[in-house]
Amino acid sequence: MADAPRAPELPDLPEAVAAPRRRWAPQLIWIIPIVAVLAGGWLAVKAILERGPTITISFKTGEGLEAGKTKIKYRDVDIGLVKEIALSDDRKRVVATAELEKGAADLLVEDTRFWAVRPRITAGGVSGLGTLLSGPYIAVDPGHGKRARRDFVALDVPPIVTHEDPGREFILRAEDLGSHEVGVPVYFRRLQVGEVVTRELDKDGKGVSIKIFVRAPFDQYVTTHTRFWNASGVDVSLDATGVRMQTESLVSILIGGIAFQAPPDGAGVAPAADANAVFNLFPTREAAMKQPDLEILPLVLVFRQSVRGLSVGAPVDFRGVTIGEVVRIGAEFDPKAFNFVQPVEINLYPDRLRAHSRDSGTLLPPSATQEERLKRVQLFVDKGFRAQLRTGNLLTGQAYIAVDFFPDTPKVKFDPSKRPLEIPTIPGAFEELEATIASVVKKLDRVQYEQIGADLRKVMATLDQTLKSADVLAKRLGDDTTPELNRTLEDARRTLKSAEGALATESPLQTDLRETLRELTRAAASLRALTDYLERQPQSLIRGKPAEEPN
Repeated sequence: MADAPRAPELPDLPEAVAAPRRRWAPQLIWIIPIVAVLAGGWLAVKAILERGPTITISFKTGEGLEAGKTKIKYRDVDIGLVKEIALSDDRKRVVATAELEKGAADLLVEDTRFWAVRPRITAGGVSGLGTLLSGPYIAVDPGHGKRARRDFVALDVPPIVTHEDPGREFILRAEDLGSHEVGVPVYFRRLQVGEVVTRELDKDGKGVSIKIFVRAPFDQYVTTHTRFWNASGVDVSLDATGVRMQTESLVSILIGGIAFQAPPDGAGVAPAADANAVFNLFPTREAAMKQPDLEILPLVLVFRQSVRGLSVGAPVDFRGVTIGEVVRIGAEFDPKAFNFVQPVEINLYPDRLRAHSRDSGTLLPPSATQEERLKRVQLFVDKGFRAQLRTGNLLTGQAYIAVDFFPDTPKVKFDPSKRPLEIPTIPGAFEELEATIASVVKKLDRVQYEQIGADLRKVMATLDQTLKSADVLAKRLGDDTTPELNRTLEDARRTLKSAEGALATESPLQTDLRETLRELTRAAASLRALTDYLERQPQSLIRGKPAEEPN
């Protein structure tokens, strides 16, 4: 068996000697990164601590809004910036995410309002012109609520007034909106003191509610007795003094307006109205200032004629004084007369009648019982109290009802049991004229014009024959009498010539006439001397002329 191979011999290896462990020493180069990390961390913490709240604002449209560019302003001071713009989940609105400054956190309460400021032309004027160059921005109106809020819905239209404007809001009720859009001015004694804030249709659809804002200190003049009326356009009236035109301002003519004032005869000082108090909006100033009618006497008038031109609201006039108005116009069939009649219901206001009477107790006294009033109305009817339809304006054809006493009218039986009471009527002036003309026409129809024409032709023929006979007679008279007439004229001419010669100045007749006149003058002088002598010595008629005494 062979022997196993031997391993080669290795040289001696050095032994490892354990060395003591040295401590780590910091290097100066690491100080700079550490300081940078600490500074960055501090800045990050500071940025987080100073970071303002993040809010979302929902808009109807994102027109003009840009992320990272559109700013949020309060009193024209930047307080935030839009960071992101996206569509809502239902894609019906645009949601803008904005970051505000830390100091603006107290502005974000439940009634805070946001809106986009863009160029806008409204009834109140032009706004947002500065955004033509800088672009739209988001304005904020801080509220007065207590609860904080981070999600808001922007207003589609900028508000007319903000929460910080001093004043109060009031609500006006009207049958229709008219021209009272948002921004329409509100006037007090022709001074613009407020605007229309909002308007909306009532839930029942029977009217509209108009909210107005009256700035301080003018809101103190809105009292519980204040009346509001429509001041739009121009109020033109025609009376005995001429044509009058009245308007609040040129703006109210173009866009409309609302005015208010307390009645001039208000009793005492009325308390100030509360905020959001409700008032009625009257169509005109006259309607607003009219005293309310506390007592109403309903009556019915039955006309047997056309009531064309009469409308609901037409006045009921008593000798120039409006004492009522028409409330209903109907049509009924009268089986007795087999004809249609027009019943007109009116409201009579006795207070207006008493106001124009010196002795108010004689005209439907307010303290009278129902029985006494019926007797008074019956007395009026017995004395000729009637209603008559008259034309108030010949141009427009508008009619009104006049009530007065007509003593010559036939007596009418009054039924006090009817409700409402019925007042007798008489035909109007035009109806009487039409009846008279119709009567005359009927009489003219009975005239025998053909017989009159035949008789007239006979008379004309006879007259023609008479004229012909007269012409023949005149011709015959001319032929027979002309020579004799010429001779008569010649004799008259000779007579006048002889008279002219006799009356000449040097004619014998004139000479003898003058001599005769002289003799008559001398005779008259002698007679005057004799008369004077007899007056001095009347005894001479018996004794004769006395002898003259010797000298």
